[in-house]
Amino acid sequence: MFDAEKVKNQCVAWIRDFFEKNGKGCNAVIGISGGKDSTIAAALCVEALGKDRVIGVLMPNGVQPDIDASYAVVKHLGIKWYEVNIHDAYEGILKAVDPSLEITPQSIQNLPPRLRMSTLYFISQSCNGRVVNTCNLSEDWVGYSTRYGDSAGDFSPLSHLTVQEVKAIGTLLDLPEFLVQKIPSDGLCGKTDEDNLGFLYSELDRYIRTGEIDDPKKKERIDTLHKRNLFKLQLMPAFDPEIEVKIK
Repeated sequence: MFDAEKVKNQCVAWIRDFFEKNGKGCNAVIGISGGKDSTIAAALCVEALGKDRVIGVLMPNGVQPDIDASYAVVKHLGIKWYEVNIHDAYEGILKAVDPSLEITPQSIQNLPPRLRMSTLYFISQSCNGRVVNTCNLSEDWVGYSTRYGDSAGDFSPLSHLTVQEVKAIGTLLDLPEFLVQKIPSDGLCGKTDEDNLGFLYSELDRYIRTGEIDDPKKKERIDTLHKRNLFKLQLMPAFDPEIEVKIK
């Protein structure tokens, strides 16, 4: 059974140890989407480092309908924050592309997360910071992240925790319930995560932890996504002249 309090305390200690070894006196810089993951990761950093060493960054792409949730997060935590609207940069890139290039919908959907990653590092380097990755195990398992976008970061408090486990920790952190239970969406195409995935996070989490799932078709889809997206969790392959490769 998942011991949320024990794991929460271990995570807080781990964050402190990370900064002691990799950025003593540095700040945690985190993108605040208003979703549960960034909210809970930010709250863990506040508990570990104090609110004066956590900096939130709000990065709407034009008008963000749920941005009030982001404002609620930074206000509740009492952290310093900046807002950078990435819309001009987003539109600028789309307009600068040669018209002969057929841009895929996936390219367009993944551009905002990559712009947000660049924005986070831009601010982090100006604020003596370390960028917080906010992905969780469930999303990573099926590749539900953008490579070199929201999958980037300097340290990751949640990447070994499922959605249900992250929520359990969020409840312990005395966060507003509507933030912990907010229905997750990708922020890319206007659909919820579960609409896009074709299964519930509760089903995925159970399968990850126990290997059990009731619907064979959902099992097949999860297995396919997991295998297809493993490359996102691995280091970039690099040629090594010391390793012999057979030439066909």
